[in-house]
Amino acid sequence: MKIAIIGTGYVGLVTGVCLAEIGHEVTCIDTNLEKVDQLKKGISPIYEPGLEELMEKNCAAGRLDFTNNSIIGLKDQEVIYIAVGTPQSEDGAADLTYVFNAARNIGENITRNVVVVTKSTVPIGTNAKVRQLVMSNLQDNVCAEVVSNPEFLREGSAIHDSFNGDRIVIGTDNKEAGDIVEEINKPFGLPILRTSLHSAEMIKYASNAFLATKISFINEIANLSEKTNAHIEEVAKGIGMDSRIGNKFLNAGIGYGGSCFPKDTQALVKISEDCNHDFHLLKSVITINENQKTLLVRKAKERFGTLTGMKVALLGLAFKPETDDMREAASISVAHELVEEGAEVIGYDPIAADNAKKVLPEEVLYADQIEEAIKQADVVFILTEWKEIVEKTLILSTLFMNEPIIFDGRNCYTNEDLYNLEVEYISVGRENLSKIRENRVAAVI
Repeated sequence: MKIAIIGTGYVGLVTGVCLAEIGHEVTCIDTNLEKVDQLKKGISPIYEPGLEELMEKNCAAGRLDFTNNSIIGLKDQEVIYIAVGTPQSEDGAADLTYVFNAARNIGENITRNVVVVTKSTVPIGTNAKVRQLVMSNLQDNVCAEVVSNPEFLREGSAIHDSFNGDRIVIGTDNKEAGDIVEEINKPFGLPILRTSLHSAEMIKYASNAFLATKISFINEIANLSEKTNAHIEEVAKGIGMDSRIGNKFLNAGIGYGGSCFPKDTQALVKISEDCNHDFHLLKSVITINENQKTLLVRKAKERFGTLTGMKVALLGLAFKPETDDMREAASISVAHELVEEGAEVIGYDPIAADNAKKVLPEEVLYADQIEEAIKQADVVFILTEWKEIVEKTLILSTLFMNEPIIFDGRNCYTNEDLYNLEVEYISVGRENLSKIRENRVAAVI
């Protein structure tokens, strides 16, 4: 089919590239001419493994193109996807400015009957407003139907998820429009769930809210485990073996970040408030996560008394590995608190350093290599479990630090990994390695 994608951010670009990969003729539209020129050259504005290779492949095959001209981009298209940003407003609600602008743009420029597919994450009831805006701005005697098709992509593995996801949700109150979108997605070979418009909108928010809840829950259990001499990874394994619970999103650490969970949980709380419903559980999830982000700073203050004058290496700045996304990354809260405590902060990330410089305190210094960061440090914080960081931190800390001390916010190592190393290791939901050593020595004596 001939498909247009409005927006070449994370969701729009991945969606466009993957639809082209399964055989559709895709035109991606963005108002930023410089960005469009880069995309035409096969250069992605985001870091996502495998994305540029698929861009180049499908551009060369003539199935993928980019333009900043809506008249050209929307002309004669059969299906138009809205994949623009819905940033968080000051009151926590999703800002729908870009979505509604896209809807008006569609109405003004379409020349045939179309199906409008909303990929952007939007509050319940938004798709009906999108259709109203499209129809009220029509210039020709044509019609538009609207389908909600939320995305469930994980940054860092979005290409894989597009072809190996759990389900494709298609929500619409118009059967024919839903049939068209189902036909578009059949080549992915994934289970397809048909729902109403409102249900599809709710599914997206409910999914992210539930996953965020699992993360905050296991982090609270981890904090309790430290006080009761339980081992969080054993606890997580035990409860994860229950098929009713499952083992995913039960990794204790310093909380969630990124573009989805923080924004969508806040938005769902605001939706609840607008419906006169007090979502106590989700409010607690958000509070727990905010507190968890700076857990390592509290642990370090407890260990040292003061952090004034200490050099702290922050290893990993992006909110998760395999992305350069700094939105709601734990490193932001950690860096601000460390600077306020009088510490000198040296940041390192294999991909996200340039983006980090835009949001971290100006006092933060940056290392080009992980070795450089650790050489300068009195203490190391692991904030993002990049493969390089996990593989190198232990050995480099023992080589370059006089008294190696690691605060691990992602529980990268087992006790066996550390048993024969002269490293003080403090993680989340587990005994400190130094304490374990003391217990073993006492047992031998």
